[in-house]
Amino acid sequence: MAGKKYREFQKKVDSEKQYSLEEAVALAKSTSPSKFDASVDIAVRLGVDPKQADQNIRGMIKLPHGGGKEVRVVVFAKPDKAAEATKAGAVDAGDDELVKKISEGWLEFDAAVATPDMMGKVGRIGKILGPRGLMPNPKLGTVTMDVAGAVSELRSGKREYKVDKAGIVHFSVGRVSMSVEQLHDNVMALIDLLNKVKPASAKGIYVKTVSLTTTMGPGIRLNPAFARGVAEAA
Repeated sequence: MAGKKYREFQKKVDSEKQYSLEEAVALAKSTSPSKFDASVDIAVRLGVDPKQADQNIRGMIKLPHGGGKEVRVVVFAKPDKAAEATKAGAVDAGDDELVKKISEGWLEFDAAVATPDMMGKVGRIGKILGPRGLMPNPKLGTVTMDVAGAVSELRSGKREYKVDKAGIVHFSVGRVSMSVEQLHDNVMALIDLLNKVKPASAKGIYVKTVSLTTTMGPGIRLNPAFARGVAEAA
């Protein structure tokens, strides 16, 4: 059934056309074959070489309308700070017991924070957290003594973005249930930030291609002009 629905919706997308952002967002919402509230994802191919340290783009962003889903945060901390984290809304907080729980397979969370004194213990489960993008990182503000502040920011939608080995930033900009205006604002917030962090050493065209898709939905190509500070094509 999913395959039939996908083919039906795929017919609505002109694979030769480069859509404006407004058109692409509306089309993505109308061509999602999922019965659940699917994620709306963007892929931005940048003219960077991630092998170069100064072009390995990575950071945190808080979207203006959030990501459209609840973010579950865990905190690695000793009792006093763990209590602060729990009060701020962490789904779990602790030291050795939390490390053990995760090492035994529990992964029902979306982000992790740690106090600096806990990083030695967190390192024991680095092979579990690292590949899933869950390892606390001081550069991203997730290794901090202000655990309550970090939990609050993550729960309100602050998330990591990074370029992959192919020079592409894959990022969820929201959910199908969100309005066209909300998704448009979220996309522009990400694009604006990517332009701001453009490496000085990146030469040639910076934003090469942009596409939108939903979970299980067809890909939609955008005219990248809007992402280069140029008025969108109709």
